[in-house]
Amino acid sequence: MLRTVIAAALAAGALAAQAQTWPSKPITFLNPFPAGGGTDTFARPIAARLSQTIGQQVIVENQGGAGGTVGAANAAKRAPDGYNWFFGAVHHTIAESLYTKLQYSLERDFEPITVVSFVPNVVVIHPKHADKFKTLKDLIDFGRSSPNRLNYGSAGPGTTHHLSVELFKTMTGAQYVHVPYRGAGPLMVDLLAGQVDFAFDGMGTSAVQIKAGKLIPLAVTSKVRNPVLPNVPTVEEAGVPGYEVRTWYGIWAIRGTPKDIKDRMYREVVAAINTPELKKIWAEQGAEAGGMPPEEMERFVKAEIAKWAKVVKDSGAKVDN
Repeated sequence: MLRTVIAAALAAGALAAQAQTWPSKPITFLNPFPAGGGTDTFARPIAARLSQTIGQQVIVENQGGAGGTVGAANAAKRAPDGYNWFFGAVHHTIAESLYTKLQYSLERDFEPITVVSFVPNVVVIHPKHADKFKTLKDLIDFGRSSPNRLNYGSAGPGTTHHLSVELFKTMTGAQYVHVPYRGAGPLMVDLLAGQVDFAFDGMGTSAVQIKAGKLIPLAVTSKVRNPVLPNVPTVEEAGVPGYEVRTWYGIWAIRGTPKDIKDRMYREVVAAINTPELKKIWAEQGAEAGGMPPEEMERFVKAEIAKWAKVVKDSGAKVDN
């Protein structure tokens, strides 16, 4: 018993000393998606800003696969020493009910820090379909009259790219074929090449392609129109009452990370996303800045897990893992 008490005291002392000297070496944000996707759009500017303000380099490490669950499982195994952080997304709240054999638990293995951004998805088609699908209603009508003749791409099973279309299908009766990729970056490559017909993509990756005329937007999935695309209707306005989906991105600590370090990271991240430089980047992506305290994010994540569990159940979506 005495040995246990002494060991616990020594461990606590080591963590306290570690917190006082943090950071003394580079920090890693583990991004569970390939480079070039929506998560990168927000993770990299934050990492660059923190590298300037905390005195150590913040590195974004990409580990894609299985809708972000491979990287999440790897992150859960990292040391809770303040040098490993998980930069995840709404997709991970979906995975809690969609995957039956996850190698981690979002609520058990991680501790919320803050949501950094909220971004609507946008329904985009390749220009080759411009004459055929001028409105979202055209896409719906075709999906009803010619089921499974069109395919849609996603950033992977269990992402909002995937479940937002599954929800759309249950609300409209249209049917399409799902083509999953290993992240939004690879999806965008094939979408631009016309290998997939459409996607409910994140605004963060599609906005620049829309402005360049390489993709055509039919609707945004938010409750209100987005200032980046003011002339593009919402899905609800386009004829699907009650439809709303938002993608969001957030930072988690590995469970067991010292509280002083978590508190410092929260303050540093909130300060970063409120700088003029990052506000400009967020606005260009049609994103709303986050910054909620850890306790609020914890409640938010629980609500998102419950919300998406219902969508998974109602849509019948399944993933073998």
